[in-house]
Amino acid sequence: MAKQTNPFMNFDVTKIFADFDPAKMADEFTKMTGQFNMPVFNMDAMMANQRKNIEALTAANKAAVEGMQMVAARQAEILQESLDEATKIVTELSKSGNPQDVAGKHVDLYTESFEKALVNMRELADMITESSTVSTKLVNERFNESLSEIKAAATTVTKTTGKKADK
Repeated sequence: MAKQTNPFMNFDVTKIFADFDPAKMADEFTKMTGQFNMPVFNMDAMMANQRKNIEALTAANKAAVEGMQMVAARQAEILQESLDEATKIVTELSKSGNPQDVAGKHVDLYTESFEKALVNMRELADMITESSTVSTKLVNERFNESLSEIKAAATTVTKTTGKKADK
């Protein structure tokens, strides 16, 4: 009986890649694309733009983190103030013997605590808003700069190719 062989396994890879020359292929590609009027990109400028974008995002993130840290620190201060105030209130109420006086002080203390809580909430909200505004402003400024840079680059490409850029 004749031995069967797989025809796909009987080939010489060196014959297939004998004519493979990366430099020759690059030259052919250059010749092929040379017939088209391709715009020239300034890679250094593009990389500089991307670096600026990353720097702006980093600055925005840093501002956001600093804002969150300030809010967290203020929340810790508010908590400590509240605990100190609660301790003072308990001490003060324990000294009062008259139930009518204690009830009157409770109402005053609740009113005072509620007003103070509103002030604290407003302060924290303002801190968060300010932090968010700073971060957003940094990103918006860089976005506008980036649009100007893209417009300038498109103008440069138009001048070098002699064709108007599509709008």
